[in-house]
Amino acid sequence: MIADHAQDSRLMREASFIDGSWCNSGAGDRIEVRNPSDLSTVGSVVACGAQEAQAAVDAAQRAFGLWSGLLPQERSAIVRRWFDLIIENKESLARIMVLEQGKPISEARSEIDYAASFVEYYAEEAKRPNIEGVTSHLHGAEVEVWREPIGIVALITPWNFPCAMLTRKAAAALATGCTVVAHPSRETPYSALALAELADRAGFPPGVFNVVVGKSQEIVPAWTADNRVRALSFTGSTEVGRLLYRQSADTVKTLVMELGGHAPFLVFADADLDHAVECAISAKFATSGQDCLGANRFLIERNVYNAFCDKFAARSQELTVGNGFDDPDIGPLMNEAAVAKQIEHVEDALARGARLLAGGKGHPAGPLFFQPTVLADISPDAAIFHEETFGPVAAIAPFDEEVEAVRRANDTEYGLVAYLHTKDPDRIYRLSRALEYGMVAVNRTKVTGAPIPFGGVKQSGLGREGARLGMEAFTEIKYVCRNWS
Repeated sequence: MIADHAQDSRLMREASFIDGSWCNSGAGDRIEVRNPSDLSTVGSVVACGAQEAQAAVDAAQRAFGLWSGLLPQERSAIVRRWFDLIIENKESLARIMVLEQGKPISEARSEIDYAASFVEYYAEEAKRPNIEGVTSHLHGAEVEVWREPIGIVALITPWNFPCAMLTRKAAAALATGCTVVAHPSRETPYSALALAELADRAGFPPGVFNVVVGKSQEIVPAWTADNRVRALSFTGSTEVGRLLYRQSADTVKTLVMELGGHAPFLVFADADLDHAVECAISAKFATSGQDCLGANRFLIERNVYNAFCDKFAARSQELTVGNGFDDPDIGPLMNEAAVAKQIEHVEDALARGARLLAGGKGHPAGPLFFQPTVLADISPDAAIFHEETFGPVAAIAPFDEEVEAVRRANDTEYGLVAYLHTKDPDRIYRLSRALEYGMVAVNRTKVTGAPIPFGGVKQSGLGREGARLGMEAFTEIKYVCRNWS
């Protein structure tokens, strides 16, 4: 099926990529990948296990000396060729993503651009692995500080952004001179394998970039227990992040984690209400709500509360729902569990006194589709105000005072992103400081990109991805003090 949609059918790979070769060995099982729009079978991929995970680390260890020993500009040239090939194959990559992930084709194309931007950015940063010098504090001694690649980096990536989450991690690690073993979600393996095919064409030496698809319960523990894997980068739920944190403790790995989000969306009475509504639609319903940056709790100042609810509900009912190739506003959810969670949160909120302003149930487009849903007057003890919904259900509640809005926004274990709408410059400054989030979007929705440090605080993660900070976790600092007399 992929071959029918992709312009380059060679990008469809059904085996893991280890040591520069396509590995068809495994435990004998295959992973069936289905299209969430219609539940049709896209294809199947060989399911690897602990043995292949070990082989990937062996290959990455052999390749590390060669890759880290290249001049920075030599690594940069290869990473840059990878970027060029991603852009050249943008349409095929986007169509593969629609088939296995379901997102609308325009969103898929945008994700390929986003994914490629990290590769381009780190291709340039690969040339500048500099560090500030230190003036010697000792007589007769010369002091040097070097930044060196940490070693093998394990990458574990999610299904909701199957290309961008891999390139954001891999490009940073590769640019520093690290070698990579990557494990994509079993629900969306084709995007990662297509990127591996393009990496191979770009000229990465064998063993530098490995992608192992299969049984997470065998692959990931093999990497967390291996001392040769010196860093692990993960994007996914906080629950799984805690597990990986524990598993990595014995080998004292460097960890970069982008975990759950539970973003508040604050609107004050002085905001441009129509603009705030449009931003709210984008913040809630992009990627069908399946985004860790998705707004989950809408806190609206009471003076404009009813007007916001009416405008937001009306706007949500204009959104189209359907197959990704028809380019709707909202595509399917990833699986049955995601649909069940939407139903659970809606029923719980209604039982606690919420008003249903729009949607509230499945959509006739298919079993994994859910109507864009708006709930008002949410009780503070409703599940949706404490758990990440990860779907197209918006929950709205009023507030009266700024201090109340900040308190309620911060009342969560998560701290990835917060959205703030107000024209008051003093309030913008106060709340940008007061909101306990790694990122704050003021009077806009989109804030991400290759040059910025993406990440959260509290239980939304560790470290940062993107920007020069995104390379730091994949390097070690070496200090040399030598006599010069």
